[in-house]
Amino acid sequence: MKGITSFALALAAAFVVATAILAAQNPGAAPAAANAQAAPKGSAENGKKVFSSYGCYECHGYAAQGGGAGPRLAPRPIAFTAFSKYVRLPTGQMPPYTSKVVSDQELADIFAFLSSIPAAPAANTIPILTR
Repeated sequence: MKGITSFALALAAAFVVATAILAAQNPGAAPAAANAQAAPKGSAENGKKVFSSYGCYECHGYAAQGGGAGPRLAPRPIAFTAFSKYVRLPTGQMPPYTSKVVSDQELADIFAFLSSIPAAPAANTIPILTR
């Protein structure tokens, strides 16, 4: 009986970890209202320029759609506080962008740009896909 209980606990723990990983990989699950409340005012226009000039597009794509090395950042980016923490001290292959490299205002601008990217249209609204 003890072996079954241990197995059930291990299985539950694995499920919790897997759910957390999937949630982290799907930033679109974050409510947009929570993002807007925590984000400082930024310029989407300047954010697009900064996103390009710092080479963010090389991994994340020009529309932040994600690519081989970088995950999707838009539409609906993660909350600003999580975004800021990750940019400053990332895990994985992304290099850190300290405030000496990317200012807090530039970070707010990038976030404003990411937040301004609209979601793709639903597949059932694209004529060629509904044939």
